[in-house]
Amino acid sequence: MKIKSFLIALAVAAGFSACSVPQNINYFQDMPSEMSMNVQNPLEIKIRPDDRISILVSTRDQELSQLFSLYSNANSASGEMRKGSEYTVDSNGTIHFPVLGRLHVAGMNREEIAAAIRDELVARNLVKDPIITVNFSNLHVTVLGDVASAGEVLIDRDKFTLIDAIAKCGDLQITGRRQNVKVIRQSNGRETAYEVDLCSAKDLLASPVYYLQQNDIIYVESNDKKSRTAVDNGSAMATPAFWISLFTFAVSVVTLMK
Repeated sequence: MKIKSFLIALAVAAGFSACSVPQNINYFQDMPSEMSMNVQNPLEIKIRPDDRISILVSTRDQELSQLFSLYSNANSASGEMRKGSEYTVDSNGTIHFPVLGRLHVAGMNREEIAAAIRDELVARNLVKDPIITVNFSNLHVTVLGDVASAGEVLIDRDKFTLIDAIAKCGDLQITGRRQNVKVIRQSNGRETAYEVDLCSAKDLLASPVYYLQQNDIIYVESNDKKSRTAVDNGSAMATPAFWISLFTFAVSVVTLMK
């Protein structure tokens, strides 16, 4: 009877193990419908040395616009001109802009750079009503770990969020830990690691890394179950197939003992 009771308990435990549903999978669990929360740390992307940006100066006079482009041949590079010219910010935080010369842009966001160039053109009586468009060229974050598609993710807008980056990677795998996603940020020559709980909207929106900066590194750990299966020895016990087989065997033994 003791053996029979043991086998029954083993069968029940195996069944629960095989059929259990992983916890803490859903995002924003503490944010009911129609509930609003404020973002605690709004952050805009500021340009840094080694960043690349594209700048397009548009005027009513196309020939005048060409003066403020790095492309000298408008016919052969008309497509590139419509996108703007690319500039790499040097170690001093400056770019060399046609006609205007060196401009300091480090520490500015896109709107501030556009406003500075527009004001300079107007102040020198070069253009009366220019339209300045500034875009990011190579700004990115790196996403690693248990996601659908790891790699570099380009920043294509202001106020680029952690959720934006994860979505562009195809979301976390079902085995990725959502409670402690790590974001590593470099600032003033130092790297700081933050942890974010994606299951909690309150934690996410209050995090200093909700809005990402260029060169941030996002790392998603695998849960214990997947980590165990990555081990060469003894990993078979962590698989659903093992528990299903064990459950089937235990049920068969109990049936034979009746």
